[in-house]
Amino acid sequence: MKLPKKFTPTGYKLASVVTGRVFDDAGWTLDDPEGSSPSLVRAVYDQKSFNPRGDLKGIYRYADWMPVKRTLKKSCAPVTYKSKGLAKYLGLNNLYITFSGWNPKIGAKMQTCSFKETEAFSVCARLDRKEKRTLVVQSAGNTARAFAQVCSDNDIPVVICIPEDNKHDLWFHHKLNKCVKVIAAPHGSDYYDAITLGEKLASDPGYFLEGGAKNVARRDGMGTTILSFAEKVKRIPDAYFQAVGSGTGAIAAWENAERLAADGRFSENRMRVYVSQNKPFTLLYDSWKACSRELAAITPEQGRRQAEVILAKVLSNRKPPYGIAGGLFDVLSRSGGDMFLASNDDIIYWLLQFRNLEGYDLLPAACVAVASLASAVKEGRVGKDDYIMLNCTGGGALAAMGRGYTLKEPDLVLSPELPAEEVVRRVNELF
Repeated sequence: MKLPKKFTPTGYKLASVVTGRVFDDAGWTLDDPEGSSPSLVRAVYDQKSFNPRGDLKGIYRYADWMPVKRTLKKSCAPVTYKSKGLAKYLGLNNLYITFSGWNPKIGAKMQTCSFKETEAFSVCARLDRKEKRTLVVQSAGNTARAFAQVCSDNDIPVVICIPEDNKHDLWFHHKLNKCVKVIAAPHGSDYYDAITLGEKLASDPGYFLEGGAKNVARRDGMGTTILSFAEKVKRIPDAYFQAVGSGTGAIAAWENAERLAADGRFSENRMRVYVSQNKPFTLLYDSWKACSRELAAITPEQGRRQAEVILAKVLSNRKPPYGIAGGLFDVLSRSGGDMFLASNDDIIYWLLQFRNLEGYDLLPAACVAVASLASAVKEGRVGKDDYIMLNCTGGGALAAMGRGYTLKEPDLVLSPELPAEEVVRRVNELF
């Protein structure tokens, strides 16, 4: 029997967006250690051309543009196909849907039904096998489910912080490995409160934060959506649509569009980035429409109240990477893009329409993206012959859950007001 080749870690360095300084990754570097102003860092890969790897499966086919040290079990890549039903309904000749979820008929087999798996399989594969500290992940729901499943399947210790009101998102087909622990901010809390819990836990040297948008592995995992499009269509899209809570997925798409343009075989990067939110949680929309790099003012009470109302609760980040160099403000500005809004009624409408037109269900956030595409068509923002990528970031949950599931209850419910040392003490007791 022919044995598989041993995986060679991807070769790359890091570069500051604001200064361009290139430097080595110390292992889990999130910022330029010599930087004097806030900036994202980007991976600069040794492999400059885009060549999906035929020797690797799932998302790791794109490993040359992922900062990974190893491969993990049970990964799946996003699937891109040319739309017929929705395209005809909207009058578009070149609409391509990039789907991350569960729909075996088109080859999509993400167990947790969300493109957050792309983050988890990349971030966790960036981890050194000898890492002794415990990873801390903060989430509004889908990210929690994805990291819990990936860490459970691959024996990676993790503490996941969520708002208790979103615990219904923690459904799985099998009971999780004991290496996965979940702590929740109490009823009435939001994603920002979960972030606060995670930061307090990570103040202890035995834990470390995943890093969110600052983690190049998270962004380049999410950026595999546009690599899926490029592999299928052989070009960069003219317009890109996605619903956002933090905007990290859109940032990632833009970064990979730049890499594809530098390759020289996929056209210039003239991609207009169109992102959308679920009103009344409109923090990014309000900030962008004010033509401001600064986030609009929002109180914790307003944020929690708005997050409670929206159907797409994963789109409710009060601490997004918006104004930082290389963040969403820069991406929208440089791409000539814009922001849209969708209501809860819009989500329900497009959930039903999409199911009728494309044959499978979407998660609420993906319905927000469909609604924004429909708005862009109506307003003449896109032409009928434009090459359009609709990033449907999750779906197929009804079919997946129909195969049977179990819910994961939080191991602890902790107030984000607790002192850091008390949070650490209580979590340590879980292990």
